[in-house]
Amino acid sequence: MTSIASERPYVLIIDDDPNLVMFLGDRLRRDGYEVSFALDGREALAQIGTRWPDLIMLDLMLPGMGGEEVARQIKHRADIPVIVLSAVAAHESKVEMISRYAEDYVTKPFDYSELEARMRRILHRVGSRAPKERLILGPSLTIMLGRRRAFVDGREVTISATESRLLYVLAGRLGTTFSTNELLANVWSASDGADPAYVWVNVRRLRQKLELDPDHPVHLVSVPGGGYRLVSLEPSIPSES
Repeated sequence: MTSIASERPYVLIIDDDPNLVMFLGDRLRRDGYEVSFALDGREALAQIGTRWPDLIMLDLMLPGMGGEEVARQIKHRADIPVIVLSAVAAHESKVEMISRYAEDYVTKPFDYSELEARMRRILHRVGSRAPKERLILGPSLTIMLGRRRAFVDGREVTISATESRLLYVLAGRLGTTFSTNELLANVWSASDGADPAYVWVNVRRLRQKLELDPDHPVHLVSVPGGGYRLVSLEPSIPSES
């Protein structure tokens, strides 16, 4: 059965404050999100084991397993975007969490409208319409987007976090050409200071990993006039959730 990400983004809130969880869950549902919650890290990891969210909101100060360890284990399983929600406002904590595990860091108390705007930007940047489990692009290439793995002619390769985000964008609209500027805007945040060379370098790295002949790619192809698109050689793109 073909399964594409839901029209309603699925958000997992990991926080041991029931009042915040109730408030945030109600607001997000009214704004069109599907929401579930976990009060500690073990419960969160159990939920992720059965279904991957489109985005996770994570408190750092959790009972038992700390938020940083939860984030580490989440990223080990799948490249799910994480927004940290924390009362810890120290600059060093923000820098470390964002650089290692999180796409964004929001300090409590927060403004809901600003938080929701940041969520939309992240979901737009990583793409939400690509199959999360298995994307079959041809007889020799299968990509496991959520797990940052691919099988190339039966050989398993690892995909970096940035490469995974790039593939999410391209796979969300298979066969559609994205300009270099569009990929910069959707894959990298403004704070990354990325320039067009970032796109070329990551495309080249992906071709080395995914193409049987990187110098003559058939899946990650360049388009005359500038831009790239992801091409499937299959008549359909089956996936599993």
